[in-house]
Amino acid sequence: MGINHWAEEDRPREKLLQRGAQSLTDAELLAIFLRTGTKGKSALDLSQDLLNEFGDLRSLLSADKHRFTQAKGLGDAKYVQLQATVELTKRYLRQCLQRGDVLSDVESTRNYLISELSGYPHEVFACLFLDSKNRVIKFETLFHGTINAANVYPREIAKRALQHNAAALILTHNHPSGIAKPSQEDIVITQHLKTILNVLDIRVLDHFIVGDGYGISLMEQDLL
Repeated sequence: MGINHWAEEDRPREKLLQRGAQSLTDAELLAIFLRTGTKGKSALDLSQDLLNEFGDLRSLLSADKHRFTQAKGLGDAKYVQLQATVELTKRYLRQCLQRGDVLSDVESTRNYLISELSGYPHEVFACLFLDSKNRVIKFETLFHGTINAANVYPREIAKRALQHNAAALILTHNHPSGIAKPSQEDIVITQHLKTILNVLDIRVLDHFIVGDGYGISLMEQDLL
């Protein structure tokens, strides 16, 4: 049975209008994006098949063009649309941060960093450079590592902070394993960077570790 024959309150688009986007499942949200299904399958059926094939929504969104377009019901046009949607989300979150003090809205900071670092198959270390009022100057990915670790160079971080005339920064890196629990090494390098940058009068406000769809703040864990 096609979606048009469902009860109106069960159709993804109508459900979103009545209850809000947060009430929809991943498959329902994806069905709205796809708009149409394939022969014998509704858009919702196709969406569920795709989530089953890729494993989850994150894997689908981060798939490269070749992998994405190999899936039945997808193609170049859908790939372009989806990548544009992902980038729009990143820019929206970035602009939300740029409106004021990032420390006044930890969740916006967390969501933005998750959007930037999720999906990497290897470890990535980045910095969010801030001015004296904790407003965003620039986000930069600085180091790429192996699947387990990134080589972090304090001198390069200090150099970039001075070039941006940053008064403070937030450190961040991902755990490709998907588990964001801080390691002892994470805590040690954070304290080391904090000591070095403090000499230059640059404050380290936090260190976010990004896992699979979530992030942990060392400041919130009293580990900073």
